[in-house]
Amino acid sequence: MSTVASAPVVPDSLRTVASPWTLGPLHLRNRVVMGSMHTGLEVLDDGGAAMAAFYRERAAGGVGCIVTGGIAVSDEARGGPDFAVFGTGGADERFRVAVDAVHEEGGAVLAQLFHAGRYALASGMVDRHGRPQRVVAPSALPWAAARGVVPTELSAAEVERTVEDFAAAARSARTIGFDGVEIMASEGYLVNQFQSPLTNLRDDEWGGDPVRRRRFAVEVVRAVRAAVPDLAVTIRLSGADLMPGSTTDDEVDALVHELLPLGLDGISVGIGWHESRTPTVQASVPHGAWLAYAERIAGVVRASAHLGVRVIASNRMTDLRDGEAVLRDGLVDAVALARPFLADPELVRRSLDGRFDVVNTCIGCNQACLDHSIVGAPVSCLVNPRAGRELAFPARPTTEPKRVDVIGGGPAGIAAAVDAARRGHRVTLWEADDALGGQFALAAAIPGKEDYAATVRAARAELDDRGATVRLGRSATAADLLDSDAVVVAVGVVPRALDVPGVDLPHVVSYETALRDGVPAGTVAVVGGGGIGVDTAAFLVESPDEVVRAEQFAERWGVVVAADVIGDVPQRLPAADRVLRPGDQVTVLRRTGKFGQGVGITSRWVAVGRLRDAGVHMVGGVQEYLRIEPGALWIRDEDGVERAVPADHVVVCVGQERAPGADADEQLVAGLRAAGVPVEVVGGARDARSVDAVRATSEALAAVRRLAP
Repeated sequence: MSTVASAPVVPDSLRTVASPWTLGPLHLRNRVVMGSMHTGLEVLDDGGAAMAAFYRERAAGGVGCIVTGGIAVSDEARGGPDFAVFGTGGADERFRVAVDAVHEEGGAVLAQLFHAGRYALASGMVDRHGRPQRVVAPSALPWAAARGVVPTELSAAEVERTVEDFAAAARSARTIGFDGVEIMASEGYLVNQFQSPLTNLRDDEWGGDPVRRRRFAVEVVRAVRAAVPDLAVTIRLSGADLMPGSTTDDEVDALVHELLPLGLDGISVGIGWHESRTPTVQASVPHGAWLAYAERIAGVVRASAHLGVRVIASNRMTDLRDGEAVLRDGLVDAVALARPFLADPELVRRSLDGRFDVVNTCIGCNQACLDHSIVGAPVSCLVNPRAGRELAFPARPTTEPKRVDVIGGGPAGIAAAVDAARRGHRVTLWEADDALGGQFALAAAIPGKEDYAATVRAARAELDDRGATVRLGRSATAADLLDSDAVVVAVGVVPRALDVPGVDLPHVVSYETALRDGVPAGTVAVVGGGGIGVDTAAFLVESPDEVVRAEQFAERWGVVVAADVIGDVPQRLPAADRVLRPGDQVTVLRRTGKFGQGVGITSRWVAVGRLRDAGVHMVGGVQEYLRIEPGALWIRDEDGVERAVPADHVVVCVGQERAPGADADEQLVAGLRAAGVPVEVVGGARDARSVDAVRATSEALAAVRRLAP
């Protein structure tokens, strides 16, 4: 296939990642792969239009190669109702449209061949014949999220049929026009399940010892290679399962040795299982943490006679400068980034143009992507609410530029202002504070959340580039807005006050004050154990230095954390001087509900667990906050006992409410509407109850599109 030239002048910091390379028969324009992401677009009954629009933007943005979300090799291979299967429900035509879109933009695209095995969430699902979907696995062992479903153990004949399912899916991919296929053999799915003694208890030709447990992966690769001799064939392997008692490093390396002679073109190295208790993709995981596992597998390949097999590293890289650090020694051939392409489809082009300042960085929150995927909700992105909705919100410039005013420079206001400016509207962004960011500016102070500041910086840089006006330190008045064609009110939220005797003492502060100014030495009681309270406690006890946190992460989880990326990338937010204290000096208190409630489902257990590991006291079931005194917060605990919690300082984290002046904002909105000025209110300004940034940014995008198409 033809290649597309990179930008004429590539920054020296990206020389390797920008260089062309080959993957089997493919000649690729750079060493950036968009890793597989399940989006749900694969099953939309729209002829493939939405999926094509999604992939087209990423290919047009310069990525060299795209791997699709998992495409089930059979009905029983589906992970859920929103997984496509070749040959059913119009899937082939939808994928043909998407493949053509990628090719038209000069990119290559691989189909990921997928089988969920025991990870299938099949409740209520039926196959193409209307029968309840079976859940199958090497052995009849369920997993925690299976909702009581015990998988059926595949018979030997069914195992052989499943091998052929992979080959048949590869042939379908070839007919549709894909440039290659990737076999999903990582993250605890079926092929990975066969390799592990935890999930393969068989004693036949498909299990009983490491060699027989590896046979399924070997036969799948052999069958797929024979089915598509002219396409690129890669496999995504688990560099480490991160499951005690599972496949060892030596056994993974042995599998690599067995696969190399079978005609593979590439090995993409994944990490961990979905049920692993080691964090792998959350914001608190250090950048590039898993590189060492890809380098180990690359070492196996380089020591073999099969030097043409490419090794692709992945996981927790958010920036092409991360990728350059990974590739600089030549051991690994390419890097796969996934969620960063949700955040910014133009990630590659902007980086190769040297415009790192306008790259909209993935913040690792998982809230609109992985968290949505797990429950079958549409996948999108908190910092780019257009992701997955490119067809509904096209990027084309407006033919009727309007004056658009956005009130509030937090996440929602930024989302509205940037979208309008990109499409050619005349934008003014009003922010009463002296800096943009709102709640994101506060979040960036949390250890592991430094990347939140990058979203704010990128927005400001792009608004400046596009000639938007940013007015800081000044609220907009009705007189300012009477000539506007569209007004989006996104003034956000502020900390909710606590009504307890002693709350006005000088050692009692809101989380906003604590995160902005720090908390002096001494014991701290954090009132409120939701997401904000958990984050605030992390701020109090964890180092702002990613290198230090990486060392602690490696020790805590017993893993190898590569130093190639960590420490080489400039800190996203300069580490403020602040007092750190041992965890036993911090108490987080909560009345009802789970600690960390409000944090996404794939991240909450990590956020709460790291506090427990640090020794932070977690006190739930508080019946009543009685009073605050110097040195103590008095509570009535879950047993009805009145007791004092040590508290040289008290930080209030009891939720959020609409910003001060909400009544004035309502009057402003009413006045504008009376004057005929189109106006919409979004995010916390519209409803502060249970507001989160996903809802706020999505509402902001929809509002500005209605007001200024």
